Amino acid sequence: MGWVFVIFAAISEIVGVVGLKLFSQKKNISNGGLFAGGFALSFTFLYQAFGYLQLSIAYAVWIGIGTAGAVLINMIFFGESRNAARIFSLLLIIIGVTGLKLVS
Repeated sequence: MGWVFVIFAAISEIVGVVGLKLFSQKKNISNGGLFAGGFALSFTFLYQAFGYLQLSIAYAVWIGIGTAGAVLINMIFFGESRNAARIFSLLLIIIGVTGLKLVS
């Protein structure tokens, strides 16, 4: 059950990051709600995950998935650079998160 909470926390973090990007471009209630609500849900789910998983593992996986997801969303929808170094770095994050999951 802990991993489900971590996944939901990471997805909510990505929603929060997208909301932050949109809010920085246009300040309105819906973008602010997406930003604040995404992060609030993310912390709530992460807190629940700590009841099932070690803090160090849950936190690292949450950050890794959230970071990788935010980078991909920004590359796809907001036109951020897609150069080889960024994609390689993204793969390293994914490999690291997968490794942590496998050893826990």
